[in-house]
Amino acid sequence: MAAVAQQYYEEAAQNEQMAEEDGTYIAYQTLDALQENGVAVNDIQKLNDAGFHTVESVAHATVRKLSEVRGLSEAKVLKIKEIVKGMVVMDFKTAADALEDRKSLVTLTTGSTELDKLLEGGIETGSITEVFGEFRTGKTQLCHTLCVTCQMPVTDGGAEGKAIYIDTEGTFRPQRLQAIAERFGMDPTATLENVAYARAHNSEHQTDLLKMAAAIMSADRYALIVVDSATALYRTDYSGRGELSERQMQLAQFLRQLTRLAEEFGVAVFITNQVVANPDGMSFAKDSTKPIGGNIIAHASTTRLRLRKGRGENRICTVFDSPTLPEADAQYAVGPQGICDAQD
Repeated sequence: MAAVAQQYYEEAAQNEQMAEEDGTYIAYQTLDALQENGVAVNDIQKLNDAGFHTVESVAHATVRKLSEVRGLSEAKVLKIKEIVKGMVVMDFKTAADALEDRKSLVTLTTGSTELDKLLEGGIETGSITEVFGEFRTGKTQLCHTLCVTCQMPVTDGGAEGKAIYIDTEGTFRPQRLQAIAERFGMDPTATLENVAYARAHNSEHQTDLLKMAAAIMSADRYALIVVDSATALYRTDYSGRGELSERQMQLAQFLRQLTRLAEEFGVAVFITNQVVANPDGMSFAKDSTKPIGGNIIAHASTTRLRLRKGRGENRICTVFDSPTLPEADAQYAVGPQGICDAQD
């Protein structure tokens, strides 16, 4: 098995180098690769039907989770796990190698120069970024802007990929995407074709849409997943303290799936969150609100950004929590063509 693993590591390195040369790097392997290693076509189809669409998704899943796939015996699951261990690198690496990986990370421009500076390039791919704030702070407009900028060339602050938009509040407006596309000199019709949109009607449907998203992303190049908002339906589907524990458990599972998709496909996951009044906060404080979701969403989000209103159409973004970004502010504006630089 060690020899098989070494062979795949070498092939993966060669494929990565070739992909970088022609600019079509894909960070995942489809399940078709399993067939080449002795896994039956019927078993691959069973994995697909259960929501596993890449070799990485199988490698990252537990044996218990794979055993839940209908039609797969425990012996088959163990055999498949042994095969994928040789196809996906999951062991230790040096900090130097980790640093090199970070250098090649792609960021998506927000449309605002100052906001991009604050975020050291833009919204990071491969992780979850959460924005929260009261109404009219630009959360949804930022979602719309990113759906367009993610399609731009990497040299212009994009990722040359499509976008998936899960709307839980009915605020998605395709005509706004057209205006933003025109601003960046892009074809509005082609831009709309590159955004897969779905309206989630309840928290269970919201989770099911992630399974559909995984299938969609395994067939094409995607750079962004938007969930606007990630918490709204959980607030209405679960009410009262008696259902709080169940709500948090379901929310945690949803966020875990988002994290898996971010790592598996290398996409940026951008979620919005609502706020509530903080009874523990001082009434005279600068911002007496707090994001909902508690520690569950706080731990799942890699970067957390607080948005608040400024003067006129200007808004203020504060880095609330991040492993790399310092706590700082930046001003931006919300205009007819999405997020833009702040106005004097």
